Amino acid sequence: MVLALSMIGMKSGYVLAAITLLALPIAATAFANSGPAWEGLGKGRFGLAPMPPPSRLPPPSPPIDRALQAAEARQMLEAKSYRRLRRGEPPLDVEAELASLLAADGAPPPLDEKLRDEIRELVVAHNERRMRGGQEPLDVAAETERQLEDFIRLGQ
Repeated sequence: MVLALSMIGMKSGYVLAAITLLALPIAATAFANSGPAWEGLGKGRFGLAPMPPPSRLPPPSPPIDRALQAAEARQMLEAKSYRRLRRGEPPLDVEAELASLLAADGAPPPLDEKLRDEIRELVVAHNERRMRGGQEPLDVAAETERQLEDFIRLGQ
């Protein structure tokens, strides 16, 4: 029966036109309603969400518990002394080493003059770029000290 209808439709083209006219509104409706489906691609439970850009500075570290620090330093020094004893070397004076470690901890580490000069050169180069862009130059000495303080703060 279908073969007979298609033979008739092929001769006259009526069946082909009817199928096309019937399928065209269905296809247009499906296409118009597909917008939310396209917006949902790549999302959902298994989708890849865009990663936020990393922050420029790490979060500040929590304050140091001095008692915990002293206990851990003592453990480290006692283990070092024990290893020396096992090798046949004289043991460490744990109390003297601990006192020197904890005394040096309060002061910031001394800065190398090469580091200070390098940061100053970076500030000067930054000023040159600012002046080319029409901005006011920064105070080189103050900006160098500020960047050194940031460097020390991040290193702790």
